Amino acid sequence: MSKRLRLTLAQLGWLNTALYLLARALERASDGRWTLFRYLFVAQYVSDSPLTPLRGADIDIQTPDASAPLPDGYPRPAHVVSDRYAQGASTLTAWRNGRLAGFLWLISNAYQEDEVRVRYRLSSPRENWDFDVWVRPDERLGWVFRRLWDSARQQLRGRGVRWTCSRISAFNPASLRAHAQIGVVRLGHALFLRCGQWQWMFSSLRPYFHLSRHPASFPQLMFDTSQLQEPPCRNFRKSATS
Repeated sequence: MSKRLRLTLAQLGWLNTALYLLARALERASDGRWTLFRYLFVAQYVSDSPLTPLRGADIDIQTPDASAPLPDGYPRPAHVVSDRYAQGASTLTAWRNGRLAGFLWLISNAYQEDEVRVRYRLSSPRENWDFDVWVRPDERLGWVFRRLWDSARQQLRGRGVRWTCSRISAFNPASLRAHAQIGVVRLGHALFLRCGQWQWMFSSLRPYFHLSRHPASFPQLMFDTSQLQEPPCRNFRKSATS
């Protein structure tokens, strides 16, 4: 067994490693037409405690709207950003010394995934969906993502939100490691296999299985945190690579 494979096994576990290798093999063999994704769905409690008291004062947090131009080098296509705003999503951006240092996206009620065909629905106004947390690589050891999440926490608590849900890739070891450290609650998982216009979904959540033959066909997964117990007070740390 190669050193690289041993490392992947240690980071992802047997199941995720096998699926990751299968995903790579399918993509290579099909010249990119076949893609395989495995997601884990988690919930994080939105606490009252500030994350970065007296830290990161030189980081400016902004809340741009759909009319704001994208910053130079923004790492997402303009059409993806436009679609997110059209769904009702909002974003927080972090700036340091006039440069974009990071961002995250928030949405309530429902979110249409932009990597595969699926719609995530939330069962209560006390829930939120967070997605696409990004921090510029040279800022990932600093206070940028904590400042972003402190601003998000204040915004969500002000709206009465108590749980924020998200999906993480089972093939992303950094994200898996970070979420294991913060005590998130697992809500379920799903596997998506795409071949051209066709997509198969296998999930631990209803409807459990779905076959989509065209873009207008997609499953809906419902997330309900009403039975979750609020955790004891602890420091909140969230992945900047999920």
